[in-house]
Amino acid sequence: MGDSKDNLLWISWHDSAWIPILNPTNVMDYFQSTTNPFYDRTCNNEIVKMQRLNMEHLSNLTGLEYMLLHVQDPILYVIRKQHRHSATVITPLADFYIIAGVVYQAPDLGSVINSRISTTVNHLQGAFDEARTYSRYHPSKGYWWEFKETESKDQEDENKKLQKKSSKEKAKEDSSSAFQRHRVNILLADLARKFPLKNIPYPAANNQQPEQRASIEENTKVEVKVEVKTEPQANKPPPEKKPRLV
Repeated sequence: MGDSKDNLLWISWHDSAWIPILNPTNVMDYFQSTTNPFYDRTCNNEIVKMQRLNMEHLSNLTGLEYMLLHVQDPILYVIRKQHRHSATVITPLADFYIIAGVVYQAPDLGSVINSRISTTVNHLQGAFDEARTYSRYHPSKGYWWEFKETESKDQEDENKKLQKKSSKEKAKEDSSSAFQRHRVNILLADLARKFPLKNIPYPAANNQQPEQRASIEENTKVEVKVEVKTEPQANKPPPEKKPRLV
């Protein structure tokens, strides 16, 4: 593959003035524009155009020519570049497709295979380079592999814990903004001015002597009165006198 500047696979072309009116009847005129880098002005199409002949006369000529190969109106047109040897023998050289008015060159099979092989080799080289970092060697032990999966897992767990802690701290900080905290402080100060705290006198220190404490405790004792309730006796007749037996 040559340089990207010379390789037509790396470029595209379009003319904004033609895109709204592009159709199957004028798509070849659009492709034959002088500013189109994909069009070769030494082709037979230019000869027929200069002679004001119909494009059907291309089959009578030999050499390089362009033909409309496929149409999917209004978005896709395929134009083929080919070399005509006779009226029935032609050799395809390249295909160009026009999508939404933009002209591209279709990659050939060799370019596709080369690109895929280059991508595959690049990935394989990266895999070998990474595998080489895990190989170890010692004269007494020989070669062995040392994978640091456990260390990586521990580091991942620590990172997750740190992320959880940071997320919790952020949630606490985000629960109230600086404006809200400042506003609450103002309201509390206003309430403190309107409703000041009352000075409540505290009881004096208990510095009395033991004798005074005892006298106070005796005075404060509650006298318990014991009341004995006597039920009134009912008016019973005097007992009958029994005669004595002699």
